[in-house]
Amino acid sequence: MGTSARTRATTDGHPGSRYRRAARRHDPGTGARQSALWRMRTTVRDEPGSLAALCTALSALGVDILSLQTHPLSEGTVDEFLLRAPAGLTPAELTRAVAGAGGAHSWLERADAHDLVDAPTRMLGLATRTALDSAELPLALRQLLGRCTIHSVPARSLTGQPLADEVPAEGVLEEHTMTFRDPSGGSLTIERPHLPFTPTEFARVRALVELDTRLGQRVPPRREVLTLPEGNAITVRRAGTDDLAAARAMHERCSERTLAQRYHGPVGDADRYLGHLLSPRFGRTLAVETASGRLVALGHLLWDGDETEVALLVEDAWQQRGIGAELLRRLVAMAAETGCESVYAITQASNTGMVTAMRGLGLPLDYQIEEGTLVITARPSGVPAHREDRTALRLRDGSRHG
Repeated sequence: MGTSARTRATTDGHPGSRYRRAARRHDPGTGARQSALWRMRTTVRDEPGSLAALCTALSALGVDILSLQTHPLSEGTVDEFLLRAPAGLTPAELTRAVAGAGGAHSWLERADAHDLVDAPTRMLGLATRTALDSAELPLALRQLLGRCTIHSVPARSLTGQPLADEVPAEGVLEEHTMTFRDPSGGSLTIERPHLPFTPTEFARVRALVELDTRLGQRVPPRREVLTLPEGNAITVRRAGTDDLAAARAMHERCSERTLAQRYHGPVGDADRYLGHLLSPRFGRTLAVETASGRLVALGHLLWDGDETEVALLVEDAWQQRGIGAELLRRLVAMAAETGCESVYAITQASNTGMVTAMRGLGLPLDYQIEEGTLVITARPSGVPAHREDRTALRLRDGSRHG
């Protein structure tokens, strides 16, 4: 049964509408009462009347259906609803009513005003964001799919060893996993253990990945000039792989102590990390330039599942001027804008500059320390950070980073 036929079951001529009107008649305060938004998915048989039964059950509870998407499967159909329900209606009552109307494998999650945007408009917005900035692809996918984990695995490790398996050009869809060729090389894997992916979602994700591939690497050209307290002008801008040479030159001007505090490993390996760190596929990088165009600082925001790592490197001659704190503030603001739940920094207990910068955010902080390695975690929302061991974070080839 097609979408149009299924949607017609909700017209005023159907008993479901009578239930809705009856529910409103018995609740004179309907227009003003408190309500809650819910996203719900349920699987029904692909046969006439299946959607009508769901609408009837929901209407009897005083629930309004604000939007509906259908995801056809080989057997049955997944109906995805955006619902406005009375605030006093519990999730158990909702799912019980849906199950009684023939819905199976139901899933329910609180929604917000952003979910009121219709699917075509949302896809156009995500495509625009992806087209303007290579770093937006992972974020756009999260906006599209909801809570999920995205892994971008390089084709080769820092030592040249193969990391990513060959992925078919059309991608691979499994129940809770989607895998595509990463436009920057390697593979892009998306996981959502709590909710199976549908073929419709797979097609939408593939369209965004193909768009990103066709456009190539893109970094927004925006630049902002700031004046330091002593009067020096600096420029803050986004950085990418085009800045590799300038970043290596900055490494050469940094002391061994500064590089060791940043990379937590052999100083001679520092240059090898730059290709990964500057790639927009793994996050966003901010660069600081002097008036002469010399690169003197880098700040990285690195996607890590539901969390985000921040890392800073400021050339020795430009330290203790507030540059690191300014970069950190901007990076955490970026993380908050993208909906990241928490931000963490891996540093050494002796790195007082990084500790001071994190404290300067004015957010609740969580500290973990083991064998001289300090992990400081903050939540942009201000909610106390969840404790999780991050002292063993490593690249796939075994090298430390952070």
